[in-house]
Amino acid sequence: MLDKRSGTRLANLWDDAKAKGMSDPELLVYRSNVLGSDKRVTNYGGGNTSSKIRQKDPLTGESVEVLWVKGSGGDSASIRLDGFATLYMDKLRALKGLYRGLDHEDEMVGYLPHCTFNLNPRAASIDTPLHAFVPKPCVDHMHPDAIIAIAAAKDSKALTREIFGDAIGWLPWKRPGFELGLWLERFCLENPGAKGVVLASHGLFTWGETPKECYETTISVINQAIAWFERRSEGVAIFGGEVVKSLDTEARRAVAAKLMPRIRGLISEKSHKIGHFDDSPAVLEFVNSRDLRPLAALGTSCPDHFLRTKIRPLVIEFDPAKPDVDAVVTRLAGDIAAYRVGYQAYYDKCKHADSPPVRDPNAVVYLMPGVGMFTFAGDKATARISGEFYVNAINVMRGASTVSSYVGLPDQEAFDIEYWLLEEAKLQRLPKPKALAGQIALVTGGAGGIGRATANRLLREGACVVLADIDETALASANDELAKAYGKDFVRPVLINVTSEDQVISGFAETSVEFGGIDILVSNAGLASAAPIEETTLALWNKNMDILSTGYFLVSREAFRLFRAQKIGGNVVFVASKNGLAASPNAAAYCTAKAAEIHLARCLALEGAEAQIRVNVVNPDAVLRGSKIWTGEWKEQRAAAYKMSTDDLEEHYRSRSMLKRSVFPEDIAEAIYFFASDMSAKSTGNILNVDAGNAQSFTR
Repeated sequence: MLDKRSGTRLANLWDDAKAKGMSDPELLVYRSNVLGSDKRVTNYGGGNTSSKIRQKDPLTGESVEVLWVKGSGGDSASIRLDGFATLYMDKLRALKGLYRGLDHEDEMVGYLPHCTFNLNPRAASIDTPLHAFVPKPCVDHMHPDAIIAIAAAKDSKALTREIFGDAIGWLPWKRPGFELGLWLERFCLENPGAKGVVLASHGLFTWGETPKECYETTISVINQAIAWFERRSEGVAIFGGEVVKSLDTEARRAVAAKLMPRIRGLISEKSHKIGHFDDSPAVLEFVNSRDLRPLAALGTSCPDHFLRTKIRPLVIEFDPAKPDVDAVVTRLAGDIAAYRVGYQAYYDKCKHADSPPVRDPNAVVYLMPGVGMFTFAGDKATARISGEFYVNAINVMRGASTVSSYVGLPDQEAFDIEYWLLEEAKLQRLPKPKALAGQIALVTGGAGGIGRATANRLLREGACVVLADIDETALASANDELAKAYGKDFVRPVLINVTSEDQVISGFAETSVEFGGIDILVSNAGLASAAPIEETTLALWNKNMDILSTGYFLVSREAFRLFRAQKIGGNVVFVASKNGLAASPNAAAYCTAKAAEIHLARCLALEGAEAQIRVNVVNPDAVLRGSKIWTGEWKEQRAAAYKMSTDDLEEHYRSRSMLKRSVFPEDIAEAIYFFASDMSAKSTGNILNVDAGNAQSFTR
């Protein structure tokens, strides 16, 4: 029985009570989920599991052996039954007779659909032959850092023998595919007592007669490697020792807030990128070390790592003892251009006659001494996961360089994985990006009716959204609701009082650290007030001006600063009001402030046009349902002004409109999306009324 205590060792999480009564496929799901629950066992989307199960053939009614194996693109931690491909084992074995040799192994992938059991639509992965040809009922293929550190060491084979003896074998690097499946089969037949094998520069295969035995073998092998590394690395200077000290947490985030929008702008010319910042202890240990540059230059080893991170990162030169961030900003364009030149040279050196065209030549991973790691990708989840994969690579480099010499995968082998035609086919099958994919929006008043509806609309089109609001309780509620609907990666809350210059500046800095910059500002924070002019106090007048005029100025100024730092354009949408164009009785402060909003937007449209910064206005009217400004006194005041009860107010506004229709938050959100999207790419300085028709507010 394995040690179940927590700590550096992996815990044995197998629960006999939970497993009792499960079917064989359900046990496979359970085993996969438990293995995937600890990123020390395998990273997101990495590795795969399988079981060979006897099932009734739907055609013949006879019992047949079926391979259940994780389908292409699945994640072990969250996979369910429908995430597994199912294939006839007798047909998979028959494929050996069709195999024409290493030069033709890719064509074997085309035969896998012919082996499908029970019309399962889940596509089988390239690793299917590896699982099929291991002559054991249950097989795990994992990417634990402790094992890859052995697999990526210069003397990998000798270390494997030293740690595991005859229990775990070793095979040299071979790209996953049919040939490697045959290698595994041969190894198992020649070493019947072995429980697994280390694949050089790749990972670990283990097997067992039962799901529990297979799981416990996987965990015990990883723990054996962890324990060995702990003994061998005691007293050794990790990565050659620390040569610089980290900035403090606040200073690191300040540097990230300044640099990430600039990096983002330099790499988003063709498609906008989303950023992720990591200053965890593992990252800081690496970026502050003596061996940072030589190790980073060697690139990653495991294919799962470099497919997410590119083969090597870009190191940003910086001395935290003399933190000249402006000098870094000055050098960034040249450093990024040099990386692109190097990547193009890598492509040109390694490409084949039938290789796909060169992909985005920009770095994914940026390492900065004293600060941490920035990663950029087409969406936040991918940027975060890319960072997690590079942390895995750091762990591998730590282990391998501590006990031996770390060896990255040769450029040609890395290229042949990165530009593999089968990998390219997988990329081509990906769905078309949504309209706002890669875009970052900040919505003030984000917890209110219009703000929440707007955030929902932008998220639905693939944007990342920062909800900014002064109401902490409502903000938490809106964030929870939207994160549950769209995923935590895509939404962030930030507490901002738009009348506070400091809070606005810090809120935009937080946006830059969390996502890398900004593309869309929806300035929506508001209030409403009503009083005859002689009863309008200076405090009430100033409150309207502070929120609806000064607040809009402050958030626009910060957005413009970021837009200009990124140099990839930008988009501002003001949520003003019909009252900015058409006067209303007993609301002089409100109407005047809204008119100021509209004129500010016109001024900003003039200033921003040369930098492709568009500024437009949406004018709602009488959005009662879900709107925070229609709660409390404002509703009573407007009802009193029109000499009616509050219950009659919605019908009053509906009836007075030309179209005789009510206006809802979702209607305003649709107009905001129109201005935020490329549908209005040639519009700036415009006003769109969403008021069901009001002749007084016609713009001309």
